[in-house]
Amino acid sequence: MTENPLTGNGDLQALLRLMAWLSPAFPIGSFAYSGGLERSVHDGLVRNATELADWIETLIRYGAVWNDAVLLAEAHHAGPDSIRLADVAELAEALAGSKERHQETMLLGEAFLSAASAWPHPHLSGLPAKLAYPVAVGAVAGVHGVACEKALAAFLHALASQMVSAGIRLGVSGQKDGVAILAALEETIADVSQRAALSNLDDLGAATVQADISSLRHETQGTRLFRS
Repeated sequence: MTENPLTGNGDLQALLRLMAWLSPAFPIGSFAYSGGLERSVHDGLVRNATELADWIETLIRYGAVWNDAVLLAEAHHAGPDSIRLADVAELAEALAGSKERHQETMLLGEAFLSAASAWPHPHLSGLPAKLAYPVAVGAVAGVHGVACEKALAAFLHALASQMVSAGIRLGVSGQKDGVAILAALEETIADVSQRAALSNLDDLGAATVQADISSLRHETQGTRLFRS
């Protein structure tokens, strides 16, 4: 029998799982969503790489992505407490600010749970088949012993990467500028990850009304590349 080199090395195993779960190759279909960015580009609110970077940072610090980080942390802290997890799951779904936002977070969460079943755990067997995306990530990471702050950092980096990718496809940034945006966002992601890891549901709140309007207006947009 081949010896498992990861036995006894929980930190390395957790890192590898995070890399897999939040990789662009993980089959959840995140590439199909822009979170309202497509509409903001259409309306001239995001016109270049600088404005794309500002848009992403604002969402992470003050918008729906901050709320997602708080919800992820709450799901992570819930651990095997099914009642606490059910409460945060219900809240996360209710906080979706538009039809497409609801569709995005619920379909991504469902796909994440399905794909993550390749790493079975007894506490995950009783989870609902459908959870909002950040709740699904937090719950899975928590029961597998992945540190909350690290799970948040990987989650936020994956979301930022997806928004950069969407910006490139929408023609407001090139690949070189996209890499520079991700590099510039490192401090923001680290800071928000640290704050969210210590947060509770009282810290929920967003102040990005224009982004919410863009998400709503995307529902009636004619020609579209993305589903949100």
